[in-house]
Amino acid sequence: MELYEQIRQEYEHGAGTIRAVARKLGVHRREVRKALASAMPAERKVPERERPKLAAAIPFIDAILEADRKAPRKQRHTAHRIWMRLRREMPETEIAESSVRRYVRARKAAMGLLGHEIFVPQSYQFGVEAQVDWYEGWVEFDGEARKTYVFCLRSMASGGAFHRAYPHANQQAFLEAHELAFAYFGGVFRILRYDNLKSAVKKILRGHQREETARFIGFRSHWGFASEFCTPGEGHEKGGVEGEGGQFRRNYLVPVPSVQHLEELNLLLAAGSREEQHRVIAGRAETIGAGMIAEREHLLPLAEDGFDLASLHFPEINASGCAKALTNFYSAPLPVGTSVEVKVYSAYVEVWYQAKCVARHERCYERHKKVLELEHYLDALTKKPGALAGSTALEQCRAQGRWPASYDQFWGLLKEREGKQAGTRAMIDVLLLGREYGAGPVRRAVEEALELGCSNVGAIRYLLNVNNLEQGPTAKPVDIGALSRYDRPQPSLDDYDRLRPGYPLGPPATEVIQ
Repeated sequence: MELYEQIRQEYEHGAGTIRAVARKLGVHRREVRKALASAMPAERKVPERERPKLAAAIPFIDAILEADRKAPRKQRHTAHRIWMRLRREMPETEIAESSVRRYVRARKAAMGLLGHEIFVPQSYQFGVEAQVDWYEGWVEFDGEARKTYVFCLRSMASGGAFHRAYPHANQQAFLEAHELAFAYFGGVFRILRYDNLKSAVKKILRGHQREETARFIGFRSHWGFASEFCTPGEGHEKGGVEGEGGQFRRNYLVPVPSVQHLEELNLLLAAGSREEQHRVIAGRAETIGAGMIAEREHLLPLAEDGFDLASLHFPEINASGCAKALTNFYSAPLPVGTSVEVKVYSAYVEVWYQAKCVARHERCYERHKKVLELEHYLDALTKKPGALAGSTALEQCRAQGRWPASYDQFWGLLKEREGKQAGTRAMIDVLLLGREYGAGPVRRAVEEALELGCSNVGAIRYLLNVNNLEQGPTAKPVDIGALSRYDRPQPSLDDYDRLRPGYPLGPPATEVIQ
């Protein structure tokens, strides 16, 4: 601006020519013409710098951002996560994180993937408050993508967090995860902050007052903590656990993990929680793990006994030999019409009768399904052997991999030898041996019988007894101490040879030996 003003003044009141102004002020004649044409300098074009290092990584980054379009919204890559993947998957490309951040921000803006959320910083004391929330994540179980629900309890003072995945965010999982989190931190926080989830809140009243569920009241009374609830729709009131869930999901559930079962996923989450203990939160001087150790002294002590987490139901055994719990049916080896107690946990279901657990099943989260155990129907099948082949219990046993091919082969031999009905009844007798010897030994005995060419129940029982004798403990010598003085040599029959007629050195046959 000042240069343009000097040029115009010199041209009007001084040298008067473009050449003279350029020579006097030491500028190019082209710059003088621009100043005379306009008092405001034109915007200069900023030349685009070449980015040789970033250029090699751009296809990789673009592919990740394009794939994020199809990924769940909360499981997309951040710039830091992309930079970490670049370091691991393209170690030959040396590029600064700031360069990746600038490119990712510009690219996300062009793709419409940018989002912002603001959290107000707070200060907390050790052992006082923790925040609780569920967050969702997609996981591949044996190649099938399924949504899982991850429980998160985060300490607001130390920043430590506990994560555990469940197939459903029901009340049993909610309470069980609390107890596991308390054990993880080594104590109980005085205040836990929640949103208005149905596992804890029965009805929202005026202000911050809530009508809590009976089981949640009993649970927090057992563990000795107080509960506080956020305003509906105001998730920022528990921004610590909201941010923790997003941060943990982006770092340990991106890319989407592939596991065999839920327990493997929880091992992955536990390893991530331990790794997080080495991280230093921005603005703090110590690691998360060091803060957790310091906080442990300020927590309330753990209760001596855990809370009964089961949901109780009191159905009767129906005509199918099942007890109904919630919307599903679970088999039990009891007569029809028997009143039982069913305890429903987050992962399994138990059927109790006369203070004894008579059946235990994996919990089914579908609706109106029957969960059956073949062993519970063996007594009925002895009277109805023809029902075994088409029974739902046998079909489920096959689907779970608990009916080996050797059983079908042995069953076929029994039917060839004894007929269809008698052979099936004999196969049921073989299965009943599992109550006495166990399912594993019976299976091995069937396989051994097939190798030997045997096909009857007696052979299976004989092999089971022989195997038990072989596996029995061997006798050990015992020191008899002072009783050893009563030891006598073993008797000998050599003297009886003298009684035989014609004994060479013996007496005459007529002589009687006194």
